[in-house]
Amino acid sequence: MIKTIKTAQTKENNTITLLETTKENFDKTILIVGVFHGEEPQGEYLINQYLKTDLSNIKNKLVIIPCLNPDGKSKNQRQNSNGIDLNRNFPTKNWKLTDKKEYFGGIEPASEIETKFMIEVLENYKFDAILSIHAPFKIVNYDGPAKELAEKISQITGYPAQGDIGYPTPGSFGTYAGVERNIPTITLELPEDESNEHLWEVNKPVFDYLANEF
Repeated sequence: MIKTIKTAQTKENNTITLLETTKENFDKTILIVGVFHGEEPQGEYLINQYLKTDLSNIKNKLVIIPCLNPDGKSKNQRQNSNGIDLNRNFPTKNWKLTDKKEYFGGIEPASEIETKFMIEVLENYKFDAILSIHAPFKIVNYDGPAKELAEKISQITGYPAQGDIGYPTPGSFGTYAGVERNIPTITLELPEDESNEHLWEVNKPVFDYLANEF
């Protein structure tokens, strides 16, 4: 019930994979992305758990990238293998060149293989909502027209919904997809001090909601 649509090879020859559910008749199209940041692997775990469930009769089409940053994951670091924070590398109106520190967004926007992959995905689909899974803040952050969806996910998880992460994020995916493309975009920030098993228990209903009720 899941098929591979496209792949890309990273600088270190790891594979980024785009999957989608195969049901032909669907209501809406939802993008789910894990591991923007390599030291935040929880999203891939949750996605892989959900892929093991029965997806044959879901209402919506799910388009899934389990791990966007396999190079960073292999090094347990936030950035990709070029030292770029992918969540600051998108060609937004507020992108800016910054010092080469933890949140460095590159010498120019959309410079990275991983970023180009994401941009192409957004160009090839018309998404009704996006879920990007991060850590460690235990909040439901949202961009674009996503307040209602964020509040619903907040009800499910008990994590507070917040429209502002609390610090500047130039070149972020949320700005690129949510603010500038008007796609309801959720950045689900998972707590880092809870087991994957507990995170799955809390967040499986989020996946179910996006697949069947949204």
